[in-house]
Amino acid sequence: MSLVSAFVPIWILTAVGYVACRWGLLGEAAASVLGRFVFHLAMPAALFLALSRMPLSGFAGRSLLAFAVSTVAVVGFGWAGASRLFGREPGERPIWGMAAGYVNSANLGIPIATQVLGDVSFLAVVVLLQVLVVAPVILVALDRHSDPAGRIRVRRIASLPVRNPVILASLFGVACSAAGLRLPSAAAAPLTLLAGAAVPAALVALGASLHRTAPSRAEPAEPAEPAGAAELAAVSALKLVAQPVIAYAAGLALHLSAPQLLAVVVCAGLPTAQNTFIFAQEYGVGEAVANRAVVVTTTLSLATLAVAATLLG
Repeated sequence: MSLVSAFVPIWILTAVGYVACRWGLLGEAAASVLGRFVFHLAMPAALFLALSRMPLSGFAGRSLLAFAVSTVAVVGFGWAGASRLFGREPGERPIWGMAAGYVNSANLGIPIATQVLGDVSFLAVVVLLQVLVVAPVILVALDRHSDPAGRIRVRRIASLPVRNPVILASLFGVACSAAGLRLPSAAAAPLTLLAGAAVPAALVALGASLHRTAPSRAEPAEPAEPAGAAELAAVSALKLVAQPVIAYAAGLALHLSAPQLLAVVVCAGLPTAQNTFIFAQEYGVGEAVANRAVVVTTTLSLATLAVAATLLG
């Protein structure tokens, strides 16, 4: 199966979710319910199984370094550029940087990795990097700027791994790998079935969410202001072009093999994570940019990823 054809099931299931939601087959809360199912149950099962079966040597290395370089470069540029180019306030800059470089490694990353890369091993490492390193940095900055006294809610940030099922399942997977533990078949079988639901459910939820955020015919969307459009174009270019290009350059410099280079570039080319909007909504900063960045980059990413996969395949 060619790399481009690997995207066909992704496009089809996303379209199924969109059409089903448009026809009212799944109800108004379809995207939310499916999203919660994937986030709280199916995705943690998939990541736990992948990480628990991965040798510890697979958790580090040049591939992760190449991805990390692209993330730091794009998030840092977006963070600084939000102020210098668009006059964003200090509290909004972390959201801007996150929109530019924090990839959707979960909801969309799992089906992409499964179809294009063949497994989610490298993606699982990306999840750990983002939720254990990048997200806390973003949260610290948001906490600091949201508090009048500039205080940081250490307890809230420290408890993030416990409150997030994706992080918790990933940590358990790493622990099982480190201890050499293997689940008995009675426990592994239901987890395997649950993990198998992650990809189709995530794609149907993605399609449903795209319908939910599409402009209504009865209530046309207001035209975007020039500044907003410019910001959205800049964020999208950083996310879908700059980050995979930097990852590719870093991968070449680190002498990655062809499969490693493909994994790094594909993961770097994933769209803006929905957590960006969740963080923005929680702290009341940069919500418009975050929401539009998620929608636009998600809509465009499947095509750009297919091109990248074809060129590197």
